[in-house]
Amino acid sequence: MKQILLFLALSTTILFSSCEGDPGPQGPPGDEFLAQVFETTVDFQYDGNVSLTSPIVAFPNTIEVFESDAVLAYQLVGQDNSVNPPADVWEQLPRSQFFNDGTGDVFQYSFNHTFLDIQFVIDGNFDVTTLGSDFTNDQIFRVVIVPAEFASADLTMDDIMSNSEIEVINLEN
Repeated sequence: MKQILLFLALSTTILFSSCEGDPGPQGPPGDEFLAQVFETTVDFQYDGNVSLTSPIVAFPNTIEVFESDAVLAYQLVGQDNSVNPPADVWEQLPRSQFFNDGTGDVFQYSFNHTFLDIQFVIDGNFDVTTLGSDFTNDQIFRVVIVPAEFASADLTMDDIMSNSEIEVINLEN
């Protein structure tokens, strides 16, 4: 009996390990859709309507940006000198800056964009025009444009709910 089970186990293993289907079509190259990156240095200026803003920075002509692409922004905040050569340290926007002077003052670097350009903004819970030039001048930002496509499905919540089975049993607080 043991030999029959051993024979069946080995033959099943050989049978299933030797099965192979037709190869599928060749896929696109792996590096076809890489994110594009550029850096820009800005000086913030007072805008009575919005607080402090940078000039509008147009995306370089070498980068093709679509309405559906995702735009990320990072601010250079220092260097890591523990490695050789030193490495830049970047923080993603929005980025808040807190003052430890007991006032509770805080401001934030953020950005807005279209598929043509980007603008950086400083907003806070105090008069941000009093910020020193070390916070407003020669600020270096890295902009990353990640290729994306709008989802092709035009589903509503009703469509989603009608295609799934949901049971609510003994719902208690």
